[in-house]
Amino acid sequence: MEKFANWLRRYSLAIFIHVLVIALWQFWVVLGDVPSYVAPTPVDTAMAIFSNYDWTRNTLVTAAEIFGGYFLAVIFGVGLALIFSWSRILSSTFMPLIVSANMIPKVALGPIIIVWFSYGLWPNIMIAFSICFLPILLTTERGLSEVEPDLLDLVRSLKGSRWQIFTKIQLPGSLPYIFSGMKVAVVLAVAGAIVGEFIASEEGLGYLMLQVQVTLDTAASFLAVFLITLVGVALYAIVLILERLFVVGDRRLEGSY
Repeated sequence: MEKFANWLRRYSLAIFIHVLVIALWQFWVVLGDVPSYVAPTPVDTAMAIFSNYDWTRNTLVTAAEIFGGYFLAVIFGVGLALIFSWSRILSSTFMPLIVSANMIPKVALGPIIIVWFSYGLWPNIMIAFSICFLPILLTTERGLSEVEPDLLDLVRSLKGSRWQIFTKIQLPGSLPYIFSGMKVAVVLAVAGAIVGEFIASEEGLGYLMLQVQVTLDTAASFLAVFLITLVGVALYAIVLILERLFVVGDRRLEGSY
């Protein structure tokens, strides 16, 4: 109970700001007599959940794309950063190529990915992965390289293996950097999945937004945006919880979100 009270005290301002924004939105639409096809009220947006758009399936599809692309980005980003930290030759050879490849607009890659993987879940997972992969790689590599050289020399002089150096020194010291990249990547994973659904998809919240635009069902479009945001916030909350569990006693986390 005390932990919940502390949590509520810490996040009370953030909760108040969200509630205030929703209240201002309601008053703006009602008092300004804004047409419903321009901007619905929060109540109308919430009521759109009862419309026949199969919200559950479309939300699960989008969530699978976001979480799938993000999960792959974490695995490959951290894995490649580890390999690059062990071999400067590989880092100097392949890192410029990876950076150059990530400069390609993902919208331009969309049709090519669809040709390779066809329609469905996997193309959108790959687009989400391609967008959120680089921040994780860069921040992890930076974290692994921030270890004190004298400390590494000491462990090597004590016959510590490369794996022991990684698990006991490099990984714990680089965790704040890794989680910083992971938090940035959450936003990019959400954007990547929706971009994929906009380009070519047969289901998902992004696809649904394109469909309701035709009928000017703005309430459904707003609800789709809200559900996309909710999925992203859920993923961000998971990353934040993991950060609190694994990065213990680091003052750099005080007051972070």
